[in-house]
Amino acid sequence: MAAPPQASPPEPPQLERLHKVLAEAGVASRRRSEQLILQRRVRVNGEVVTELGTKVDHTRDVISVDNKPLPQRDPQEEKLYIALHKPRGYVTTADDEQGRETVLDLLGDVGGRVYPVGRLDNNSEGLLLLSNDGNLTFRLTHPRYKVEKEYEVQTEGVPSEASLQALRSGIVLDDGIKTKPATVELLHHENGRAWLRFIITEGRKRQIRNMLEAVGHLTRRLIRTRIGPLKLGDLKRGEHRNLSAGEVYALHKAVGLEAEATAMPPTRPGKPPVQPAPRRKQGSPASPLAAPRPSRFTRQGEGGEAYQSERPPRSSRPAPFGGSRPFPA
Repeated sequence: MAAPPQASPPEPPQLERLHKVLAEAGVASRRRSEQLILQRRVRVNGEVVTELGTKVDHTRDVISVDNKPLPQRDPQEEKLYIALHKPRGYVTTADDEQGRETVLDLLGDVGGRVYPVGRLDNNSEGLLLLSNDGNLTFRLTHPRYKVEKEYEVQTEGVPSEASLQALRSGIVLDDGIKTKPATVELLHHENGRAWLRFIITEGRKRQIRNMLEAVGHLTRRLIRTRIGPLKLGDLKRGEHRNLSAGEVYALHKAVGLEAEATAMPPTRPGKPPVQPAPRRKQGSPASPLAAPRPSRFTRQGEGGEAYQSERPPRSSRPAPFGGSRPFPA
């Protein structure tokens, strides 16, 4: 009599550091996630965790922050890669304590959860990558991998050659740390204002603005045009699109993840840009790059004036993880 077939052994758990899982879920940055752990605000399977080196299996373990559970990761979850032309006035976060509109409000349904890769501050614009690929996100944003970010910047006043050279060599900012060497080029100037091209390999908070202020110039506009091999191209303000398979591979190759990219299943094909440019208040001058949007909801501006918005008030939209702003910074 033949012996019954033996059951195949269970697959070993896929363990990752807890703070990395929290960051990939859009809770906070890795550093901020470590602080949440030390503050005893994170539980795994009901138990408070305070060890920073703790590893978890996000596909099986129940993880919560401030008693609000994170959705468990689907091991078969499709990797998404989206390029967005961020306009001014949107914050680069998954949720905002002050109720401001975020870059995720521009996307609508993209077929899964995605999170910003790096940041552009509220008044900056241009190329922003969003993804649910944690390994790629980490490498693109870590200065160790020296991924170039390119910007076009309009300044008040025209920097002298000495100022340009100082910007290229590095500026000691208020934190006492000198910026790394950068490529800085004067493109053109007119009426007391200049356009510069910056290429940097680090991403400190408001870095370019602070560098220019250190040499006596205010920043009027800051537009990111490139992240490594990925370019903004002709994507209009507020529009987004899926990256092509070639673009996804090029990003992985730029940070030494070619093998991972090769082993990935085919990504969604690149699609024509979607999502019209963001709303603007009635009576304000139209931007030459902005397309008009249909309006359906009346909202109130900071000065009390009424304006129309296509999106409903944030209070009527579901908050992430089933709660309202569950993870204060």
